[in-house]
Amino acid sequence: MNAPLDAMTVDLDERVAERIRELVTANEALKQELAERRRVEAALRESERTSRSVLDGIPGLVAILSPDGGLEVINRQILEYCGRTLEELRNWDTNGTVHHEDLPRTVEIFTQAIAGGVPYQMEHRLRRYDGAYRWFDDRGIPARNDAGQIVRWYVLLTDIDQRKRAETHLAGEKRLLELIAAGRPVREVLFAICRFFEEACADCCCGIYPIDWNGPIFQFGIAPSLPASYIDPIEGLPVGCDIAPCGIAAHDNIQVIAEDIETDPRWQETPYRNHVLRHGLRAVWSTPICSPDGRVLGTFCIYQRKPGVPSAHHQDLIAHVTHVASIAIERAQAEDALRRSEMLLAEGQRLSQTGTYSWRVETDRLTFSDELRRIFELDRDIVVTIERIRERVHPDDHPLLVQKMERARAGQENGEYEIRLRMPDSRLKHLRVFGRLIRHGDGRLECLGAVQDVTGRRLAEEARDSARSELAHVTRIMSLGALTASIAHEVNQPLAGIMTNASTCLRMLAADPPNIEGARETARRTIRDGNRAGDVISRLRALFGKKAAVSETVDLNEATRGVLALLFGDILRNRLVLRVELGDEPLLVTGDRVQLQQVILNLVRNALDAMRDINDRPRDLLVGTATENGLARLIVKDAGVGFAPQEAERLFDTFYTTKSDGMGIGLSLSRSIIESHGGMLHAAPNDGPGATFSFFIPRLAGSATGDRGASELPALRASAS
Repeated sequence: MNAPLDAMTVDLDERVAERIRELVTANEALKQELAERRRVEAALRESERTSRSVLDGIPGLVAILSPDGGLEVINRQILEYCGRTLEELRNWDTNGTVHHEDLPRTVEIFTQAIAGGVPYQMEHRLRRYDGAYRWFDDRGIPARNDAGQIVRWYVLLTDIDQRKRAETHLAGEKRLLELIAAGRPVREVLFAICRFFEEACADCCCGIYPIDWNGPIFQFGIAPSLPASYIDPIEGLPVGCDIAPCGIAAHDNIQVIAEDIETDPRWQETPYRNHVLRHGLRAVWSTPICSPDGRVLGTFCIYQRKPGVPSAHHQDLIAHVTHVASIAIERAQAEDALRRSEMLLAEGQRLSQTGTYSWRVETDRLTFSDELRRIFELDRDIVVTIERIRERVHPDDHPLLVQKMERARAGQENGEYEIRLRMPDSRLKHLRVFGRLIRHGDGRLECLGAVQDVTGRRLAEEARDSARSELAHVTRIMSLGALTASIAHEVNQPLAGIMTNASTCLRMLAADPPNIEGARETARRTIRDGNRAGDVISRLRALFGKKAAVSETVDLNEATRGVLALLFGDILRNRLVLRVELGDEPLLVTGDRVQLQQVILNLVRNALDAMRDINDRPRDLLVGTATENGLARLIVKDAGVGFAPQEAERLFDTFYTTKSDGMGIGLSLSRSIIESHGGMLHAAPNDGPGATFSFFIPRLAGSATGDRGASELPALRASAS
């Protein structure tokens, strides 16, 4: 009985021992499994910590989404930026996390990407913890397992606000610059600039105030978001450092920041404070708008309805806006100046009847100003060509036009010249042309010039010359009476000689035998005296005849001798001591012989009249000519009553005379004649008694040379200098 029992006990013990060994083995395996699991869990926790560190270390906003787009993990940057919990951010599509303007498009792109399992990329604004929105680039990428199934989404949000703002600034500046380039009115451009700033800074309104420094005043104000009651009082307001922040900014060329106009002590006692507060404004920031050379063109003023100072973003925008505004204002000022200059030029051309032209010599392209078109009587829509110019130019002046054009084509200056136009109705126009040749860097020639219509002046000159000729003739006729005795003496002498010679000739022929040789010689003397009388009559007819002025070559010495011959009788009767200093060689000038002789006659007769009542000294009269520096000079010096130095210029005034029986015409007419010959008539009292009258006119090359009589012409030399 005991043996089987023992055997059973042994068998049971062995099975128990085996089970215990199995349990021990299983327990060891479980311990190892638990240890492995703890290790794995620890590894997972470490991995999560590492992943979190990695997520938090990424310089951006990172999120991990479930396959259906649910938000599972976000990094620290998202929490700090948004200021919301993970649970709150899971409702991003309804709680204002995404800007309301960007939300519809964001939801559409995100939904399509999740449904299609494709990556997405979009840009939208996310709300920051302080309520401000910034632009982010949102990129989502799906992660798949070996079976190709999406197990999660990785999302990276990159802050691109600075880039977007820069793009917005550039786009805005481009639009503004396009307005400026298109020549839009400056008020319209400044209005757009203000709108641009206000769109970028919704909490601000702004105004731009250009300055006219001729006042100096604020010309006007542009402020789209402010009422007229705020802007209107600023127009015409003087620029001063005690007016407002804009006044200080403009006067001192500095930025002026008034954080709170209500409490700022600078404005406590000024009307400006009440004006600002009445319109619900508190902060005022004023910045000068400056040109590149530092001139203040105006001010840019920003207003806020609550106290504050400009942020870095504000200052960046201010710099952009004031730069563009300076371009707009300076361009407007330049255009105004240009328009005013063009208006003044056009008005000046109209008043002076002077037009301008440009002639491209190589291409014959002509550009006429409006006034020159009017002078040529060409419509604005007519293309000006060389052929049209030829059609207008008088046929007799065509050779001159061709000559001037050929000189220009050869690169030679033409200077000043005159040309005539014959209009379709046969009217004549006289033009004076001034041209200058310019050679451009590429060698092309361009002729710039001005054309003045001198028709009126020409007609006036012709009328003046005609009137002067009439007056000169009348003056000569008046002189004829005074010369009657002298002329009678000059004529009677040769006539008496003729009668005597005729009687003598008859006696010689009646002699027995006739004295033929004596009679022949007597006849020669008769012919000589007849010629003398004929010369006197010829000179009288030449001097006192009525004829138009003629420009010819005149020997001034010979013309002077002719006048002295007519006056010789008067000179003798008045017991004058005449000294004549005329050269033997011809002294040639260009002019009208009769007019020049009339001047000499007037000067010598005035000298005779000045010495008529002189009895206490010799009545010396000097008449001479000289040459100096290309000029022919005539001098008449007397020892008469003279005149006071202050009367020197008045002597030549019309109707002014120092004679009791004078008319005051002779010297005025004489000066007019000499000036028409390109010369000058001068009077000066002598150092001693009497006066010296002299004139000079250009002499012809090749005529008498030398400086004879130069010592007698000190006053004339001083005048010429």
